[in-house]
This record gives sequence, structure tokens and C-alpha cells, in this order.
Amino acid sequence: MNVKALTKSTLEKLGVNKADWTTGELKVDSPVTGETIASVPMTEVAQVDSIVAKAQTAFEHWRAVPAPRRGELIRLLGEELRRSKEDLGMLVSIEAGKSISEGLGEVQEMIDICDFAVGLSRQLYGLTIATERPGHRMMEQWHPLGVVGVISAFNFPVAVWSWNTALALVCGNPVIWKPSEKSPLTAMGSMAILARALERFGDAPEGLVTLINGKGDLGAALVEHRKVALISATGSTRMGRIVGPKVAERFGRSILELGGNNGGIVAPSADLDMTLRGVAFGAMGTAGQRCTTLRRLFVHSSIYDRLVPALRNAYESVSVGNPLDSNALVGPLIDEDAFDGMQRALDAARELGGKVTGGERVTITDAEGGFYARPALVEMPEQTGVVCEETFAPILYVMKYEDLDNAITQHNAVGAGLSSCIFTTDMREAEFFINAAGSDCGIANVNIATSGAEIGGAFGGEKETGGGRESGSDAWKGYMRRATNTINYSTELPLAQGVSFDI
Repeated sequence: MNVKALTKSTLEKLGVNKADWTTGELKVDSPVTGETIASVPMTEVAQVDSIVAKAQTAFEHWRAVPAPRRGELIRLLGEELRRSKEDLGMLVSIEAGKSISEGLGEVQEMIDICDFAVGLSRQLYGLTIATERPGHRMMEQWHPLGVVGVISAFNFPVAVWSWNTALALVCGNPVIWKPSEKSPLTAMGSMAILARALERFGDAPEGLVTLINGKGDLGAALVEHRKVALISATGSTRMGRIVGPKVAERFGRSILELGGNNGGIVAPSADLDMTLRGVAFGAMGTAGQRCTTLRRLFVHSSIYDRLVPALRNAYESVSVGNPLDSNALVGPLIDEDAFDGMQRALDAARELGGKVTGGERVTITDAEGGFYARPALVEMPEQTGVVCEETFAPILYVMKYEDLDNAITQHNAVGAGLSSCIFTTDMREAEFFINAAGSDCGIANVNIATSGAEIGGAFGGEKETGGGRESGSDAWKGYMRRATNTINYSTELPLAQGVSFDI
């Protein structure tokens, strides 16, 4: 398959201007073959001030538009995404190396959040609050916040943007999007789709949604800009340690979606067939490049010798190949740096006594420049060293445990706190795992693995995962400011707490 030709035809079908992917200095490589497929113009850091100013002007218009009318734009975006699902999904597979199924699934997430946000546009509820003063009413309102900056990562190049943008727009905010420099084409494809929705909508202000392409210095300019009310940043914990303090220093607001060294527990009563399938997808899907990928597995000693050999067989036999012209379940790592990081982690695990199955590079015909690797299963004597660090690659560390309390202690001992799971048919174990003394993660699953979250729930995690929440539930509140109002409809002026102030 000619990846360059496929990229060209896909971008043309999506309506992306040829000059936007052929005349720039930012080279775009496809992880599928390792070849350069486009060159994209970069936004200059000096342009950020004017881009933010235009977004601020758009905010002053958009915040006054009734929320259900703002929801109409998102309804139209959902329609346009449905029309372009095949093409945008293909572009995700080309640029991020995902299987065709996963590329389409990511676009479906975009459609799903649009559906959610349209309903949300009529449900931006505040509360009526009991007041101690007679003849008074107390209430809260939620108002648009301001310019929202979205910094997204390569592994979910369009879904994370849509989670933020759909909510930000119905909440009354403009958006400036800085995608990963590894995935600018999917961003341009998404913006072309949005442009059609905006044209149908008719009266949206200029600068409502802006795409800026570039490297870290461009993202830093967005993070540090005092007129950007909210930064939603997805990436590594290292990145979050930089972004969080910089936004806080200027009293801005941030939503941080960072690392996820996700763990699972397999209890003695687990359905082992279900566990095998769940663990396999959770650990190997998307070549281990999901923030929710299963990376650590604690297996009860009584079933270890039944489950782990079956896992070993799955790792030895899973299909690895070109996601564009095969049904392979595992595609490429994003680049050589990711492959090298995987090898360093496996070497460190071996030094700690780990027994490694898989992990070697796989050569794919007609895609020799891509960095394909067989997923690695690593049986560890204990959780220590590299096991406690997130490696963004398909590595699953497996360890034995004897009692659930100890397994949960070990599970919670790492810095990240994104997603977690337990496989059990014991109701007490399941309930304990998801209670306050159980998993310390933002996502805690029973009898499904750590990955594959739906948009209806708030997505995010605790500790070094950053504490942010995106997508469903009441995550919309992060994109708005709260105002508490007290209305006196009496002829008296009683003060709260019985204070007397007569003049």
C-alpha cells in the first residue's frame, strides 16, 4: 500500500487545502512505514498574541449566544463527522498507526461526545440554595469561562480535542488547539470537518476555534498567555510538571491528563477466559500507547500457573502488522524513540530478575521503516524499579500476590492514578476494590480491563495523573465559572449569621 498516495487522497476527500500539508517546515512521518508523508506550515510564536486576541473577541460574542443555539453547532459537527467518519478514521490510522477499527472507534468517540454535548447545552444547571434570611433567595449560576487552550497528544489525536471542544463550545468558550507535532494532519482534517459545520451554522464569530501547529515553544506560549483562561493538556507527567505550575502562577485554570501506570488484579474467583481476553486487549491494544493501557498485573498465586501460561501463548501468537493492509491486532510504535524506550525498560526488568516473553522488533514487508515490536510479557519477582515507571509501549509486568489487601497496597504504590481493574466474581472483593479504601485511581473497573472508557463518565485520574476530568458526567463545570447569587425580595435587610449593623 502506498501510504503517501493514501494520505493525499484522504486529505483531499476531507477538504484540507493542499498547501497546508505540502509547503511547510514541520515534517510529518507515518509510523506505519516510517516515511515522510507531509510537510505542514508552523504557526509562529509571535502570532499567539493576535490569535488569542481574536479568540477573546469571539468569546465576547459567543458567551451571549443562548446555550441551546451553541449546541446546534455541535449537532451539525456531529452530522459532519458521521459523513466523514471513514476518511478521518483512515487518517488517524495513517498518522497514529492505529488499526482501522481503532481509527474508526476514535472518530466514533467524537460523534458520541457531540451527542452528549448537544443534550448538555440544555442542562447547564445551577442550584437553588436554602437561605437563612427571610424574604431572600440564594442560587448559583454557571457562566462561560473564556478562551480555552487545548494541547493534545499523538495517541488520541482527535478524540481528546473533541472532548474538550464540544464541551467548551456549548459552555460558551472559544478554543485554540495545539496538537502534537506528530499528528497535525488529523487536526487539519478535523478542522476541515468543523469548517463545514460552521458554514451551515451561519453566524459563528471568527476565531471561535483556531488550530496552531508547531513544537514545544508554541505550546509554551499558549500555556503562559494570561488571556487563556483554561489550559487542557494531555501528555506525560513530565509535561504536566511544567504546564501546571506555569498556569497556576498566573492564576489560570488547568485540566491535566497525564501518565497512567495502570494496574489490574486477578482474584482466585476470576473467570479466566474473560480475564485473558480483557487483559490481552487492555495491555496490547493500540500497541500499548493508550494512557489507560494495562501495564501491571497482580495475579493470585493459586491461579498464576493457569493464567500466565495462557497469557504467554497470547503474547507469542498475537498478530503484529501493518494496520492499513492487514487484520493485525498490534500496529507500530509511534517512532524509534518509543521503540528504544521499550528496549531500555525491558533491559532494566531483566536486571531485576524479570522473565521476558516477546519485546523484539518485528520486520513488516513494505513497512520496514516502521517500528513494530512484539508486545512483551514480563514476569517479575516483585514490583520494583522500572515496574513503577510508565513506559509508553506494550509491556505488561506480571507479579504474584497472596491477599487482596497487599495487592491493593502494591497497586496503589505507584505515582500515577488513572485507571485500574479487578477480575473477580466475588462481590465482596469487587465492592472493596471500588470503595474508598480500594483503588486510588480516577477509573476503577470490575471484570473489564483498564482501557476503553466511554464518554458518559468523567475521564481522568488522581495523583501524578493530574486530577483533571474531561468528557462526561459533570466535567463541563471545568469549562465554566460559578457565580453564587442572593436576591432580596423583601423590604427588610437581615444580615447573615445574625450580624447587627444599624446606622
